[in-house]
Amino acid sequence: MSVIKLKQTVLAVIAVSLFLASGTALADYALNLTEGVTPTSHRVYELHMAILYIVTAIGVVVFGVMGWSIFHHRKSKGAVAHQFHHSTMTEIIWTTVPILILVVIAVPATKTLIFMEQTGDAEMTIKVTGYQWKWKYDYLDEGISFFSALHQDSNEARQMDSGIDPHTIENYLLDVDKPLVLPVETKIRTSN
Repeated sequence: MSVIKLKQTVLAVIAVSLFLASGTALADYALNLTEGVTPTSHRVYELHMAILYIVTAIGVVVFGVMGWSIFHHRKSKGAVAHQFHHSTMTEIIWTTVPILILVVIAVPATKTLIFMEQTGDAEMTIKVTGYQWKWKYDYLDEGISFFSALHQDSNEARQMDSGIDPHTIENYLLDVDKPLVLPVETKIRTSN
């Protein structure tokens, strides 16, 4: 085995090892949406997952074909590029396939958006305004309004040089001092 091949092999093993090690280091780091509890959030989550699977499949196919082409049609194997300037069938395929993919994605996305916008028979309306580290809630039908700030334990732990380990705080950065209270089995319209 030549020295160059040995170096390439060692570098590849190191790269793969670092990649795998980084996955274990980030095991607690959530990259996906958190599934909510409302019917709307369930639909949004299901739409997100369906589109994620579609684009992942597209990525695997595209990069798989690209990798196969690069490997099998390299210059060292004596491959010579085919010269063509116009192919009607190729142009029809590379125009039709993306359109079909967009239609397949657009149909469930449109259904979800229509479901989200159906707020006509809501029993109450709440306006939620986000500020840095706090929320303002307005119950528009009742004339009630209040601010809800980050819970004191989380606020203290997030300060630089606080000496508090954020892992010891239950629901770190998730709890507030005055939570929004909503009735169950009630359709609620949110306003911006």
